[in-house]
Amino acid sequence: MAGGLKKRSVNLAGHATSLALEPEFWAVLDQAATEEGVSLSGLIARIDEGRGARALASACRVFALQYSSP
Repeated sequence: MAGGLKKRSVNLAGHATSLALEPEFWAVLDQAATEEGVSLSGLIARIDEGRGARALASACRVFALQYSSP
């Protein structure tokens, strides 16, 4: 991957939290949010709700991989 981690702040359940992901994963999450007509925070909140015991950053990476796979 081309870059290091990029940190962004998102609002989850009324609380600000920061999330660090590689830019390539952020690009897929941004695209998914746009295509699904939701905010990035809304998309990440949905990922958060379904992640179980998995770390949020890991759940976001898995989502991005599944989203970008045909």
